[in-house]
Amino acid sequence: MRPYSLAYLTAASLSVPQMLAAAAQWGYQTVGLRLQPNTPGAQHQQLLGDAAVLREALAVQRDTGVGVFDLEIIRLAEGFDPEAYRPLLEAGAALGAKAVLVAGDDLVESRLTDSYARLCAFMQPFGMTADLEFMPWTAVPNAQAALRIVTAAGRPANAGILVDALHFARSASTLDDLRAIPRELLHYAQACDAADGTGFSTEQLIHTARCDRLLPGEGVIDLAAIFAALPGDLPVSVEVPNHVRAPLVGDVEWARRALVATRDLLFN
Repeated sequence: MRPYSLAYLTAASLSVPQMLAAAAQWGYQTVGLRLQPNTPGAQHQQLLGDAAVLREALAVQRDTGVGVFDLEIIRLAEGFDPEAYRPLLEAGAALGAKAVLVAGDDLVESRLTDSYARLCAFMQPFGMTADLEFMPWTAVPNAQAALRIVTAAGRPANAGILVDALHFARSASTLDDLRAIPRELLHYAQACDAADGTGFSTEQLIHTARCDRLLPGEGVIDLAAIFAALPGDLPVSVEVPNHVRAPLVGDVEWARRALVATRDLLFN
């Protein structure tokens, strides 16, 4: 059976201890946490600098066996300084996190590549991978660009590429591009579904990604083909934010429905 992780966006109203408990209740092996905002002032989970929340989270981990898979988010922009992310990485090490989600925002690719290489070097002592996620509105818009940047950075030992089914479906990426990613660069992938459409604006792409995904099997993304092109044992992060439907049932129940739908579609 594939290991499954409860992504932050699927149950964003939950605190870190609550998310760990919900994951244990429904059968997720790990969770993903957003401990820093993805944009200035944006919603995130409180833990950095709060010893009480960290102690509670560690206690829930001990009681349930649920781990932390990935942390969000490190952005590579002009003027990137990895030192700014030390608190995030220290918290991740304490929680036993395996990966950090990395976004590329610097339109100068040579500088972005250098920033990524510096980040990987900075992260080495913390024991986590730096998983570069391609997103069609960013400076890393597709799978080919992600592999090009990671390769140009020297493919550090903790380098990685994150495949999100939504971004794959809405970018200039192909199944052959996924098959071309070396196995050692793949640490997990994100699953969701989405409605049909073409010619999306940047605002529409971002809105769907953050607020309006569908449960696997409800939309038009060929998840079976995507995951068939990826390693069969690759951990799956279930990322299904839906700001209309999730509040109707609550994030704990939505997390259950998301896992059931993903397992049913991937047949394990």
